[in-house]
Amino acid sequence: MTTAAIKQAREWLQAHPPSGQRAEWLESLVDSGWAAPSWPAEWFGRGLLADEARATDAVFRSAKFPVDIGPSDPKSDSVLGGDDVQGWGQDVMNLWAATVASHAGDALKREVLRDLLLGRTAMCLLYSEPGAGSDLAGVRTTAIRDGDEWIINGQKVWTSGGRQADYAFLIARTDLDQPKHRGLSFFFLPMKQPGVEVRPLRQATGDSRFNEVFLTDARVPASNMLGALNEGWWVLTSALAYERAAMGASQRRRATDRSQKERDAASEAPAPIPDLVLVDLAQSKGRSQEPEIRQELMKLHEWRTVNEWNNRRAKSAIEQGTSTPIVSLGKLAMSRMLHFAGSLQARILGAEATLAGASYGASEDATYAMLNAYFTSIGGGTDQIQRNIIGERILGLPKEPEIDKARPFREVLNLNL
Repeated sequence: MTTAAIKQAREWLQAHPPSGQRAEWLESLVDSGWAAPSWPAEWFGRGLLADEARATDAVFRSAKFPVDIGPSDPKSDSVLGGDDVQGWGQDVMNLWAATVASHAGDALKREVLRDLLLGRTAMCLLYSEPGAGSDLAGVRTTAIRDGDEWIINGQKVWTSGGRQADYAFLIARTDLDQPKHRGLSFFFLPMKQPGVEVRPLRQATGDSRFNEVFLTDARVPASNMLGALNEGWWVLTSALAYERAAMGASQRRRATDRSQKERDAASEAPAPIPDLVLVDLAQSKGRSQEPEIRQELMKLHEWRTVNEWNNRRAKSAIEQGTSTPIVSLGKLAMSRMLHFAGSLQARILGAEATLAGASYGASEDATYAMLNAYFTSIGGGTDQIQRNIIGERILGLPKEPEIDKARPFREVLNLNL
């Protein structure tokens, strides 16, 4: 069967070469089922087994894609699969579509799934709150049933893409008398409504990629609940696994001085990732033959290669419908690499890294890379949380004590007042 699936993928690629307009090619990919081959045909898949899907993924990765077939819509840049974000592998690497496909009802899937696969719907995450970041089970945003809708009240923070978003994944408390992990529900919330206010947060980089979101009597249809009532924690856990798998994936995107200098400080498009461009930088500065620089570049390459291997293991587990702590390894590794790459970029530049202004794009890039690395250290679960997960679920270390885990959340609130 695997051989047959590979043959079918190759035949489809021959019949649909990735040239011309990206949007048209992506529509063909999605409608043919090759964007998410492990899903049922009813939901834009081909019903392949996990090993078959992995094999066909390799076929698409080995194909040669022209530059103009790359992402053209800022809404889609962070959700599509493949090393160069081409559109395949979305059954694992598309956080939004994969979560909806796994947990939404049929009516919602019919309404939104195709547009999520095509990158036509802008999304954001409404998880963290001022008092519930690392401990997401402690969220206080409430959802109260009102006929065929839920009324949402609360505040979220560190929301990237909030100003552009059409919809959001929202975690909210639907039962105060349940323990904190059991009284939560997960929603697909429309963002363009009067009860949603988005305020940008200014970062050290000068960007405003994060926002705080105030929800005041916002409404969401009851049919937009993902998973069962009061079982949102398990949907959230699944969504976080997809998110960490995507964040941990090694994207070989080459940044240039020009792309950095021309970035809009208020833009919410994902920032370029310091990558193999450091080799080019070292060569341009005449430092590529220095033993220490070569050693550090090789160290970064080794980390990235090992991380790619771990990401493949994580992807395999997710394709088979299992949650895996390996995604925490990938996410933590990517954070480490970004911090290291930013520091190495500055070391390659030497004293030039301290300069600023329009004439010193490379030095401004280095400063931006070092500051922006903290985005990965925080988003999708902090580095400290990833280490806890690795310690408990991979190394088998004792769990941290949680004295409030079994208490009704109403009592927890009273204890914290």
